Amino acid sequence: MYKEKIPKEVEEIILKLNKEGFEAYIVGGCVRDLLMGRIPNDWDITTSAKPEEVKKIFPKTYDTGIAHGTVTVILNGAHFEITTYRIEGKYEDYRRPKEVTFTRNLEEDLSRRDFTMNAIVYHPQEGFMDPVEGIKDIKNKMIRCVGEPSKRFEEDALRMLRAIRFSAQLDFEIEEKTLGAIKGHAALITHISAERIKDELDKMLMASYTDRLILLYETGLLKYILPELDKCFAVEQNHPHHVDNVGIHTLKSVGLVDKNLNLRWTMLLHDIGKANCKETDEKGIDHFHGHVRESVRLTKDIVKRLKFDKKSSSHIIKLIDWHDERIKKDKRAVKEVLSQIGEEAFLDLLKVQLADSRAQNPKYIKEKEEQLQSLYEVYKEIKENNECFLIKDLAVNGEDLIRLGIKEGKEIGELLKQLLELVIENPDQNNKESLLLYVKENLIP
Repeated sequence: MYKEKIPKEVEEIILKLNKEGFEAYIVGGCVRDLLMGRIPNDWDITTSAKPEEVKKIFPKTYDTGIAHGTVTVILNGAHFEITTYRIEGKYEDYRRPKEVTFTRNLEEDLSRRDFTMNAIVYHPQEGFMDPVEGIKDIKNKMIRCVGEPSKRFEEDALRMLRAIRFSAQLDFEIEEKTLGAIKGHAALITHISAERIKDELDKMLMASYTDRLILLYETGLLKYILPELDKCFAVEQNHPHHVDNVGIHTLKSVGLVDKNLNLRWTMLLHDIGKANCKETDEKGIDHFHGHVRESVRLTKDIVKRLKFDKKSSSHIIKLIDWHDERIKKDKRAVKEVLSQIGEEAFLDLLKVQLADSRAQNPKYIKEKEEQLQSLYEVYKEIKENNECFLIKDLAVNGEDLIRLGIKEGKEIGELLKQLLELVIENPDQNNKESLLLYVKENLIP
């Protein structure tokens, strides 16, 4: 049953190592995925052979992490990581061991792995070996540390985020002792690099069970990695359009938007400014004036701190900046927005506003959905009619204006903006003759 799902190259590597007198098994996430009926993304092999012995057996290899015993074998054009059984020395930075010692003992290797579900091995002829009862935990949908949880997290603090990420991806619970150890060691996450933290958060946000992100707050990890969001769980929203505190509303909105990383980060950060902007009126209703500007300011700090790429940062910030904008459902208004933020951002903005609305008071959802659908219908009509809303789509360009005697420079850009405003108001004017005549009669002194 399981053997048929393993690539023939993986079986060939294992059997070739066996033939040379070494143990070899597939290990880790690929075994877990096999047991769960999922398709593994990659295939990791663990062996009693040392790196130099692996390199002697296979003609095409390259060093992947030779100090930690990992060599990549190339077979039929595919790449497979093979790692020697190892025992890890003292961890000094809560991330990597100071030294690694190779061993011939499989159980010693499995005893230093993170979770029981990742400490199962499989051999195409011998079947499964499961010394820490990982198969039982998979059946029970449980994430449990191998051995003492505190020791596992002191070795590698990133494992705390990995536990929550697996919970969000697999819909597994975190075993009580393991969860308690995360709460007790949350501060250790400050030793982990921003890049590693963002990578785990990315995977959580793209998971199917994003409601599990509440564990970041409940364990205390959130106050170290996203303190701006952590504060939001203490901010109630006594307002007719809301039923949850800002933090819970935020997590609901994440799960209600498309599975797109930029959109999910937008929802995670769209309201973080509310914690600094709350005001309560004489009727006891809460208001958050200026929260959009504050959310943008805080998001700029976060994307810099977590080392986002520039393109993603810009798109996320733009969407947050516009997320609370109430756009009129008429062509002129829609074209004005399209001209300012572009088509891609406009379509994403509708998705953001829809997710935001659906995470608010259910009483008003239908009305808000209809409003957003009507905006989309206006956009579709603009596109079907080929109506211009961008300078690049004007029937004239800068060179046309220069030929009229206008000097190259800022003035050209300003004139094109004025022509775009004219065309947005009067779509029929977007032809070369009309626009050049308009420039001559109205814009040239």
